[in-house]
Amino acid sequence: MIRPAVAAALLVALSACSQGGGGKSNSSDPYAGLDSEILAWRTAIEASHPACASKVEGKGCQDFQVMCKAAQDIGAEEAAKGVKAKVVAAMTFAGRNPDGSTGKSGSSFANFSKTADAWTRTEAKPVNMTTCATL
Repeated sequence: MIRPAVAAALLVALSACSQGGGGKSNSSDPYAGLDSEILAWRTAIEASHPACASKVEGKGCQDFQVMCKAAQDIGAEEAAKGVKAKVVAAMTFAGRNPDGSTGKSGSSFANFSKTADAWTRTEAKPVNMTTCATL
């Protein structure tokens, strides 16, 4: 379940992360480091998604956009395992044709969980691209 107030706070925190300001993340911020994980996700998509198979100048996809990010509730079992934060996200992108033109579009969905100071990513079921609500 998405908590709108937390989702809004997450967006503010994430926008602050993307405004530069050094490599150290604030350990009191439960979402610290998520921006780096999203960049790693983008790299993984480009390396493995079928829409990105055709490479032009070493790049298989273009026009990556994170369409939504939303905080998720942490269950008691997850909290007992040390989960500090959970986020679901959706990203769109476009493949490239051999001639360099835009190819087939694609999308990917991921769940991010943070324990201690480390994030893990798992594939998520598709979500609404505007609200990140489960379909």
